[in-house]
Amino acid sequence: MQEATNQLLLEDESLRDGLQQEKCVLTTSDKLTLFHLLRAAGVKRIQVGSFVNPKVVPQMADTADLFKAIGEEGKDIASALILNEKGLERAINCGISHLSMSVSASDTHSLKNTQKSAREALEIMPPLISQALASGLKVRAGIQCAFGCVYEGHIDESRVMATASKLIQAGALEINLADTTGMATPKTVRILVGKIKKEFPTAGLSLHLHDTRGLGLANMLAGYEVGVRCFDVCAGGIGGCPFVKGAAGNVPTEDAVHMFEAMGVHTGIDLKMLCEAVSFLEQKLNRPLPGRMKTVINSGCSNG
Repeated sequence: MQEATNQLLLEDESLRDGLQQEKCVLTTSDKLTLFHLLRAAGVKRIQVGSFVNPKVVPQMADTADLFKAIGEEGKDIASALILNEKGLERAINCGISHLSMSVSASDTHSLKNTQKSAREALEIMPPLISQALASGLKVRAGIQCAFGCVYEGHIDESRVMATASKLIQAGALEINLADTTGMATPKTVRILVGKIKKEFPTAGLSLHLHDTRGLGLANMLAGYEVGVRCFDVCAGGIGGCPFVKGAAGNVPTEDAVHMFEAMGVHTGIDLKMLCEAVSFLEQKLNRPLPGRMKTVINSGCSNG
């Protein structure tokens, strides 16, 4: 469930969204180290993996092992993504307490992602939400391609609203609007968020924004200005959807922390310690990552 309305929550997804399309597959030990670095920096929710087909997304094959290694440390902080009944069963067996479940508002993207149409994927989700809630899990329900699809273009807002309605009726207490293809703008964020908040005033709302076209932080600020207090981010700005051509790059956790703190909005995250996690990722992935604040911090110009 989403945190209190006036409390900002940045959920780091570098271990899931960030790594899911990397050619370099990190070991479970390396993932555990990254989890500890993020936790030590003050990140309050970390999506550590997904329970999906390991043949399709081999980077997530060890999610169950990672949860086992994290143990009690992850009880109130660790989350994971599931897309179907098998994934839910695996998640429950791991003793997880928080789950993200996601469907797409785009038929084309849904077929590429789950081999099901958007309608078919949505039909199976309410029973899964009910089962997860009955098992004592907190559930966040996501709508992918909420702001557009590179294959289908504009996604009608009525389709997003109808999807949100079914997910909320099933019991989801938080709706996550995902800009899977990086097509959102500050204007479209304000419009869609405004409509969701008006139609479903008691539902928690979060945003998953990709920085594909360089508007990630601008869209995040727009969301914050219209009342969103929960955002998905990735250390270093890695990640993207492996089923959408060119949809790479999440909002870097460190850049989001800097923006909010500079605005006087407390994140509870230590920026310098967070940049240690980014440095670790750069070392393991053997390349510089797109996030900006690590370079600023290392240059000694963070106050300039």
